[in-house]
Amino acid sequence: MEKIKFTFEDTKEEVEFFVLEQTRVSGQNYILVTDSEEDEAECLILKDTSAAEDTESLYEIVEDDIELSSVLKVFEELLEDVDIEM
Repeated sequence: MEKIKFTFEDTKEEVEFFVLEQTRVSGQNYILVTDSEEDEAECLILKDTSAAEDTESLYEIVEDDIELSSVLKVFEELLEDVDIEM
């Protein structure tokens, strides 16, 4: 499983996440990440908000319930053997 490092803009704190899957919905890139490889790990859906010309990606947590629900359905289809609960 690929591991990526995120740096919070405001605190400069670095956190590592495991990338479970990535997808593109309505022209927007999303990644499903987890903090652990264990079965009961916490997951986040992150949206790439960077511009095409940016050299680094800028991700934010998807918090809108409608957007979260629709992207979650796509990830559930991609990861058939994984049960994701909100």
